[in-house]
Amino acid sequence: MLSDRINRVKPSATLEITAKAKALRAQGREIINFGAGEPDFDTPEHIKEALRKALDEGFIYYTPAAGIPELREAVAEKLERENKISYDPEGEVVITPGAKMALYAAIMALVNPGDEVVIPSPWWVSYVPMVQLADGKPVFVPTYEEDEFRLLSDAVAEKVTRKTKLLILNSPNNPTGAVLSREDLKGIAEVCEDHDIFIISDEIYEYIIYDDAEHVSIASLGNMKERVVTVNGLSKAYSMTGWRVGYAAGPREVIKAMTRLQAHSVSNVTSFVQKAAVAALRGPSDEVERMVKAFDERRRYIVSELRSIPGVSCVMPRGAFYAFANFSAYEKDSFKLANYLLEEAGVAVVPGAAFGEEGEGYIRLSYATSMENIKAGMERIREAMERYPRA
Repeated sequence: MLSDRINRVKPSATLEITAKAKALRAQGREIINFGAGEPDFDTPEHIKEALRKALDEGFIYYTPAAGIPELREAVAEKLERENKISYDPEGEVVITPGAKMALYAAIMALVNPGDEVVIPSPWWVSYVPMVQLADGKPVFVPTYEEDEFRLLSDAVAEKVTRKTKLLILNSPNNPTGAVLSREDLKGIAEVCEDHDIFIISDEIYEYIIYDDAEHVSIASLGNMKERVVTVNGLSKAYSMTGWRVGYAAGPREVIKAMTRLQAHSVSNVTSFVQKAAVAALRGPSDEVERMVKAFDERRRYIVSELRSIPGVSCVMPRGAFYAFANFSAYEKDSFKLANYLLEEAGVAVVPGAAFGEEGEGYIRLSYATSMENIKAGMERIREAMERYPRA
């Protein structure tokens, strides 16, 4: 009955872990959740006030599929001011229901059946299903703990064939927390220019970086603007995950195609949410800075605690809000380990294998939760691993 296309798409492992955690809570178990991929802070008040004002003024109707002009202008202003990329808001920017829709629309607009799409591994769980839905072929480039999970240009070049159409970048990275340097990106840009490869750059964690890390948009380098779709959104930076507002900027022909797909599927982002998004992009950033400061404190603590468990290693993430910890000294089957921690310790984590073959033996822990939860959860993990035999 079902199409071959949808049968290729596997359920999300993160959602499966969440469902198991909820089931245990329903049985009365106290579960500490390290699986969530969303900030635990409230949306800043000036953004909520802008939404209330839009509702009070009756801004409740359909908008253009690409988004209201005011919001597209705010996005273009932000990209020029902060990312050093100049876009025409009239035809080179589209507003989408979350960055996820921007990614999907870009892939659908660019990938033909049989086209190869290069994806760094470990990878965010939805990249591969999106490519499969476009009848493309995912090609994985491994990244490694010893390189801090950075994507290396030589590794990309090794995977390029005459069928390679697209590279998907994600920096700062989910699940590893890796941040690509300007030099990293220059090397990758050269490979893509040499082989006429297009890039989708997922920059949703742009503001959540630490220490001396610098966020660089690859579209700002050299002549790359014409071969890059830059994807971003408000979910992570402004704690607006449920608001579902993202955006993409890129070559006019691609953005026009993405807008056409959106017009025939989801129509437009909720009208009054778009007004709130304008307030987010043009408003103060002090709440964002406060949130990142809290994440930084949690990051240092959770990595220190993970490293103190005998046999466990963990790269200090330079961005996002995830620790990607290597537990292979205990268990190489990360799904087995995640289920053990959930059932025996009451701690929900995401198995590394959910993010690709290179994630096997790892678990992802989100520190987008309170320090109280982190301290209690790490104590439970430590005690549970003391009972777990080493591999």
